[in-house]
Amino acid sequence: MAKKRPQTKAKRPQLTDGEIPVVGAREPCPCGSGRRYKACHGRAAAHAVTELVQRPFEGLPGECDWVALRELVPAATVELTLRDGLPEGVPSVTLATVLPMAWPALRRDDGSVLLGLQNDTASGDISRDLADTLLRALEAEPGTPVQGRRAPTEGPRLQDLLDADTPFEPVVHTGFEFWVPDAENATPEVAASLERANAAAIPTVRLQGVEAAYWCETPEKNHLRWVMPHPEEQLLDALARLHAAGRSNLGEGTRLVGSFRAHGLTVPVWDLPREVGAQDVEKPAAEFAERLAAALATDAPLTADERRARGGLTNRQVTLS
Repeated sequence: MAKKRPQTKAKRPQLTDGEIPVVGAREPCPCGSGRRYKACHGRAAAHAVTELVQRPFEGLPGECDWVALRELVPAATVELTLRDGLPEGVPSVTLATVLPMAWPALRRDDGSVLLGLQNDTASGDISRDLADTLLRALEAEPGTPVQGRRAPTEGPRLQDLLDADTPFEPVVHTGFEFWVPDAENATPEVAASLERANAAAIPTVRLQGVEAAYWCETPEKNHLRWVMPHPEEQLLDALARLHAAGRSNLGEGTRLVGSFRAHGLTVPVWDLPREVGAQDVEKPAAEFAERLAAALATDAPLTADERRARGGLTNRQVTLS
């Protein structure tokens, strides 16, 4: 009998971690280890995808307004400035709270880009997911939406793409007509989505005298929701000092009712009487900001009354994200 020739295996090219592509969980890992992808480099990739970035908008101008537009504001837009300038054929890039049919992004017929902020994201880093969507929108064919996907774990974040020296200036709208240049000639699908969105939008106004404070109108009462940049523990202490002293309201009939966490920041909430509009709280909000600054600068231990006030505020705190 002829002898069997010894089997030899071709040497696989050695890949660095950054060069290993994403494959199916049960497929052999492209690194050549012989293990399945999910048990090899897929494990690190899955961890990177699911690891939550607590403050995804940290380092961006207007971090508090980014949080507000993501969680609180129905209809708003912001013109974005790219660090490296606009590509040829792209006249503008606009951030929008939400887009028709919940598209992650849209390249309009004229080449301009709309980037949606309130979409579900595939990883724990909203900033990286939005940056990936933005880059794909810049290269999309005019007149087409951009679908969501899992962003590469080593891809850029918004902080890498946007000009850090350009102010973040939200424009709050009463409806979603900004979706289309000519709403009357929109497709039936877009028109129906526009009608549903307008019907569900809560009237909202951004205050002018303070940063990232938004008045909104609901059937029962109005509210002021104010995204604040201060460390949570320090802010809760300051709010407790003011609350215990009876100085946490925004005028007669108003009441600080609690706060919630969103994307690493704290958002105090006030109940307002139904007749109190956005203009009515401009001055009280500015005065409260001065009282809060003084309370934040105090490092004395909380009194018994202040500790009770803090406990009440903490018990009414809700985490949104």
